[in-house]
Amino acid sequence: MYLAGFAAGLLLGRYRAGRPGSGWNPDEIMDLLFYIAVGTIGGGRIGYVLFYNLPFYLEHPLSAFAIWDGGMSFHGGLIGVMTAMWVYGLKTDRQFLQVADFIAPLVPAALLFGRLGNFINQELWGRVTDLPWGVLFHTAPGGPRHPSQLYEAGLEGIVLFVILWWYSALPRAVGRVSGMFLLGYGVFRFLVEFVREPDSHLGAVLMSWMSMGQLLSVPMVLLGLYLVFRKPPLGEKMGVAD
Repeated sequence: MYLAGFAAGLLLGRYRAGRPGSGWNPDEIMDLLFYIAVGTIGGGRIGYVLFYNLPFYLEHPLSAFAIWDGGMSFHGGLIGVMTAMWVYGLKTDRQFLQVADFIAPLVPAALLFGRLGNFINQELWGRVTDLPWGVLFHTAPGGPRHPSQLYEAGLEGIVLFVILWWYSALPRAVGRVSGMFLLGYGVFRFLVEFVREPDSHLGAVLMSWMSMGQLLSVPMVLLGLYLVFRKPPLGEKMGVAD
């Protein structure tokens, strides 16, 4: 699923780079994808270790490298990707937000494949439900559960892709496409967390109901709102539709 997500990002990225006025060369995208892949996998694993199960990994530090046993964090992956975009921007003499605005509409396709992989692996399932579309997972006790992986695939993958592809089709101030991604993902993830089973070793982490996923989504929403609605600095040009 990671490979499928990277392939989708490559194809969409080359298409966007080939559009008139994009400011990008299609031949750059493979190089950019390498940076993003390293940031995604490295950041995703480090984020899971730090945010979701740090006490275990402090006792078993070598297990942090056993990614074949599972354990990846989107929010950690996002930090890794942001770092990769910053490094790539330095290399190509681009602003961080210019790189982020180009990447943001490509991310939902990768999220779609990732969530489908969660469903196939029978991991990150939802809470017990009596709704007619509840799913019996062999790995989950207690009866049918919300297929929260599919909810996220639909919202973070399909709906967010449509929003960002439409939103980025017109010239926007630098940072607004990135802000729309942060806002959209943060809201969708926060909502789905209400029907997603919290990590058993964490449970609610704030106010007896907020999950770790919701807590980590709040800064995304706030930063997204700021980037979308901020007044562009004096003299800043509108970004071309890319």
